[in-house]
Amino acid sequence: MQGNAEDMNGGDVVSEPLPKLPVPPLMPTLEKYLNILKPVVSEEQYRRTSQIVEEFGKSGGEGERLQEKLLEYAETQTNWVYKWWLEDMYSNCRLPLPINSNPGMVFPKQKFNDQDGQLRFAARLISGILDYKVVIDKRALPIDKARSRKPGQPLCMEQYYRLFSTYRLPGVKKDILVTQETSLLPEPEHVIVACNNQFFVLDVIVNFKRLSEENLLTQLKRIVSIATQDDDQQPAVGLMTTEGRTEWALARQRLMQDSMNRDSLDMIERCIFLLCLDKSLGFPMTDIKKPIDQDDVHLAYQMLHGGGSKYNAANRWYDKTMQFIVSDDGAAGLVYEHSPSEGVAVIQLIEHLLKYLDSETRKRKLLRAQSICELPFPRKLRWKQTAWLTKDLETARVKLDRLADDLDLQIMRFTEYGKNFPKSQNMSPDAYIQLALQLAYYKVHGHLTHTYESASTRRFQLGRVDNIRAASIQALEFAEAMTGIRAASALEKKTLMRAAMDYQTEYMIQTILGHGVDCHLLGLRQLARELNWPTPAIFEDQCYKESNLFPLSTSQVLTKMDCFMYYGPVVPNGYGAAYNPHENYILFAISSLKSSAETNSLVFRHSLHTSLLEMQELLLGITDSACLNGHSETNGRENGASGEAL
Repeated sequence: MQGNAEDMNGGDVVSEPLPKLPVPPLMPTLEKYLNILKPVVSEEQYRRTSQIVEEFGKSGGEGERLQEKLLEYAETQTNWVYKWWLEDMYSNCRLPLPINSNPGMVFPKQKFNDQDGQLRFAARLISGILDYKVVIDKRALPIDKARSRKPGQPLCMEQYYRLFSTYRLPGVKKDILVTQETSLLPEPEHVIVACNNQFFVLDVIVNFKRLSEENLLTQLKRIVSIATQDDDQQPAVGLMTTEGRTEWALARQRLMQDSMNRDSLDMIERCIFLLCLDKSLGFPMTDIKKPIDQDDVHLAYQMLHGGGSKYNAANRWYDKTMQFIVSDDGAAGLVYEHSPSEGVAVIQLIEHLLKYLDSETRKRKLLRAQSICELPFPRKLRWKQTAWLTKDLETARVKLDRLADDLDLQIMRFTEYGKNFPKSQNMSPDAYIQLALQLAYYKVHGHLTHTYESASTRRFQLGRVDNIRAASIQALEFAEAMTGIRAASALEKKTLMRAAMDYQTEYMIQTILGHGVDCHLLGLRQLARELNWPTPAIFEDQCYKESNLFPLSTSQVLTKMDCFMYYGPVVPNGYGAAYNPHENYILFAISSLKSSAETNSLVFRHSLHTSLLEMQELLLGITDSACLNGHSETNGRENGASGEAL
């Protein structure tokens, strides 16, 4: 999903073109594919699928023919999988965007004494975003560089440049990602402010001059006044963007038949971003400086779905890439449309923004010298009220509330240790956490499942992500040993742990270097369709179809800030598991649906907590020297205890 397993840091701007994403060799991909299936499917399913894969990969067979065509196709493309991946991951999906697709992010909670405090913060936020956009527009961001596996290699920056220039247009069969580069209209100079389910055009450039923070504050006050006092309340059309994509596309077509609606849609779809001025969900914080997990959950609901139609769900436009949210009770964050960019680009923006908002210079009294005296009033967007629109809005409201009520979200601040502990054991924190998630799932469900962890392919032109498959044979053996299904000494368990993490790390390396399995198989499948060839049996096989459903969808979202990103499960009977490992604690966001009898976020959270503790106890119970030298368990525990005391 949102994050990735590629470490990076900033570097100088460079102009050398990145290499193209390679097409992996066919046979290694097929071998990896079978290894992916083995720990998850039954012996009979594996035997049957092995025969299908063998037939697909035989010399002169359809696999080789498709591979040759794919190599030819790749020569003509900047990135051979990008279009297919975007369609498969996002554009073709017909589910509503809230919870199913759009991630949320919670910022540190603010303290507003009154509405003026809320609007001053919002004005600073707009100004900080516009500062960042200036750098983006100049394409002057420092180039991210890889820090491992060929360190210093530049990474693709295109995701950053899509943050404020894209819009997801609903389609009856397939959505379209619209970018400013494809538009003949001038670059937008306005943001949309949502307040009380009404939408307002806020021009941020007037007479070729950017509005100061004082100007922005004045305009925000005007917007709030109109939104709360104007008797002319417009239909809450934002609710339509919470509908299924086909339903919303059909409704949008009808809206477009009226010129007033067309103007309103155009202003929203071409804006730089949305600012949503929310009302509180009514949950008091226990302590703003030391939030408890339930406080985090309430804040997360505010960002992800607005608390339902009773509160702020209609105060959104979910098709827009960036929506920033500021509530009157101090809750702040964002919800973003995922198709243009991964979490890394959003995180970089937010870290800049939070530093901007927190800097002493921004806390000073707003400067008046740069103010524009004669400000035109913000324009309220209007819609033609019709019987069909009223009916469709009510249908959307009912569906959204049902979806919001169904979300089962748990936030866990695991404080017993952070990423420093696995690093002290010479282990990758990400591989360590992924193994803990596998163990947690196994303890709850008695088996492993198809797992998604995004791996960045930004070393290549237009690189996005491929998938790291954490549910390995090695992870299964470790889970069986830890739960007593497989007899194993403590020393053997530790050996199995390291083997599982070594496999995870090697799989990650191969994937970020362009040799992932999922994108390769996707490319072969889609190319067969475009060539109008019969669909190969490997792609009609039930094992392949199920391998592309992910009951455990995970993502590492790294930020040093005390904020977190999260998302819903990607299948009805699954979990979403985002995590951010800090030095001394790990923050997890675990989601599932209450309507599923197979999942329970609280149970999974408890299993994950105990799994993390058990893994630490195992490592502290045996020293590395015991592993290497074959010492007894007793000696290992004694040595480990001494090491722990140190």
